[in-house]
Amino acid sequence: MMSGGDTAATLRRVTIPVLMPAFAAALLLMFVRGLESFEVPRLIGAPAGVPVFTSEIYAGLTEYPPDFGRVGALAVGLLVISAIGVKLYQRLVRGAERYATVTGKAFRPRVLDLGRWRYAALAVLVVYFLLIVGLPFGVMLFASVLPFYVPSLDMLSRVTLANYQYVFEHPSAQRAVVNSFILGVASATLVMLLTAIIAWITTKTRLPGRGALDFLAFVPIAVPGLVLGVSMIFQYLSPALRVLPIYGTLWILVIAYVTRFMPYGMRTNSAAMVQIHRELEEAGEVAGGSWWTTFRRVTLPLLRPALVAGWLYVFIVSVRELSASVLLVSPQSVTLAFVMFDLFESGKSNAVAALAVMLIVSLIVVVAVVQRLTGRFGIRE
Repeated sequence: MMSGGDTAATLRRVTIPVLMPAFAAALLLMFVRGLESFEVPRLIGAPAGVPVFTSEIYAGLTEYPPDFGRVGALAVGLLVISAIGVKLYQRLVRGAERYATVTGKAFRPRVLDLGRWRYAALAVLVVYFLLIVGLPFGVMLFASVLPFYVPSLDMLSRVTLANYQYVFEHPSAQRAVVNSFILGVASATLVMLLTAIIAWITTKTRLPGRGALDFLAFVPIAVPGLVLGVSMIFQYLSPALRVLPIYGTLWILVIAYVTRFMPYGMRTNSAAMVQIHRELEEAGEVAGGSWWTTFRRVTLPLLRPALVAGWLYVFIVSVRELSASVLLVSPQSVTLAFVMFDLFESGKSNAVAALAVMLIVSLIVVVAVVQRLTGRFGIRE
């Protein structure tokens, strides 16, 4: 702007190019996430006769006898697609220094005056929120207070809290709540710490094999959760690993979740890491700091916004994860997603709605608390 560029020119020639790593990471993750999604295709697509990769994998695993050959071929197909996506991403951010921003501030918001377009922008956001968030949540809330779901205002006379009482008294619901939140916190913390170190190695060093390390950290996204669950069953029930009695416990779910969600943490941290200029780390080294001291006191604070955003995302998807856990849970390690899936399969959709409303409200509270706490620690300063 000091050079005479207006807002549009600055956005086109400065801001968007700097955001390319993050944009590519989000585009890649959402594309592959859509390919390997299980819950929506299973609950909506399968009854409508719309087959996708994951529904065919589930069908191959649940039919008798299981068709492991077809399941493996479908999994390899997802792996190939993901490998192509990773290669495109690596080519896009090959010159990582181009995206570095020499600054000690990781996030600095600025108010943008939209002028006469502010009302149009507000209207678009309101309509988007109502259609994408408000309408589905409203229908689910309405269904949660009905004895059976009928889309009619006449049902307001039959409003009841029996579904919430049923959920509270469900023998597995309380244990599932505790297990899911333990899994969410543990998985999110481990994923973001591990991927922060891997992202530093792959973007800030010249170690041989760093590209392969980045690829290996991303490959798990190509393995459907159902296939991951089957492979872990075979792995931890094999004679070689029976000395590790973790099958049927929360530990096997933590391993599965960390493996499954490491690609999300990797892409988040990598996109943020390439924007931290090497000069800032060199300043820490010149001041006498060791690698760990520089990483802890310079790199991690600058990564804090990405770490918090990635932590929240991994926490949320871990709490509602189903595909990887549906084959690994036990009565002691049952999760919220499995309880909801079991209730839905049993025809208790109104109880599922009540449990879903409680889960959504709980996640909103957690996100609000984390954002408020992280704001106090200086993320938005």
